[in-house]
Amino acid sequence: MKSGFVAVAGRPNVGKSTLVNALCGAKVAIVSDKPQTTRRRILGVANGAGYQLVLADLPGFQRPLDALTEHMQRTVDAAFEDIEAILFVLSARERIGAGDRFIARRVFDVGVPVVIALNKVDRLKGGHIATQMDTASRLGEFHALHPVSAKTGDGVAALRDELVALLPDGPAYFPQEQRSDLSVEAQIAELVREQALRLTKDEVPHAITVEVQEIEEKLVQADVLVETGSQKQIVVGKGGAMVREIGRRARPEIEQLLGHPVYLELRVKVKPSWRRDETLLQRLGI
Repeated sequence: MKSGFVAVAGRPNVGKSTLVNALCGAKVAIVSDKPQTTRRRILGVANGAGYQLVLADLPGFQRPLDALTEHMQRTVDAAFEDIEAILFVLSARERIGAGDRFIARRVFDVGVPVVIALNKVDRLKGGHIATQMDTASRLGEFHALHPVSAKTGDGVAALRDELVALLPDGPAYFPQEQRSDLSVEAQIAELVREQALRLTKDEVPHAITVEVQEIEEKLVQADVLVETGSQKQIVVGKGGAMVREIGRRARPEIEQLLGHPVYLELRVKVKPSWRRDETLLQRLGI
């Protein structure tokens, strides 16, 4: 069978995680419209007839500002080792500019085939897509360029076939039923954080992380960590309305993951400057 690893690179918020989910045919990474949603490397596994494609969904390239973003950038740098190809994701809805060119210099320097995915082409006019494809084609010596919509699925199958064709013969690295390398605790934490990101705004999403404390047959307990008391007030909400809504939205996917109903208990706690806490970041697997 064909098998191997492909790193997924691109600026924050170009739809990398949504595209990985589409390529894998199942949700392996949380998505939101907030930059820095992806904080760790997540392996998504796409299994098919005669192949296993392992996609490394990475944090977006950025200038490190604190221990958290330093960890995230080291994750990106380390992911370019022992890979068969790079999937370089661009957004068709945004100008392809300096940030994309900076990443292009990095990915085309690795020495493996680079497949460019021009994402978010749904509802765009053909002329605009053609212009963006022409601009993307000038970023470097690419192996292939695919216009796709991770949201609608357009072009995803052809992109998957392109990536599989670049894989060497090899073993299955994961069981056929496994879609991600994340532990159950990490997946639950991400599902809770996904809903917190969707329901909060301004700087609050960047200050939120989630740590699962206990998983029992009928109970899941998790701490939602923020950095200040004012952030805690926002996440808790009036009379606890916000944190209840976060839990209400997260619970169905957690139950699907665990395979049975659970009571989800969320506790919002203040952990000042957790983004600079090396010990906590290691504990969270970031």
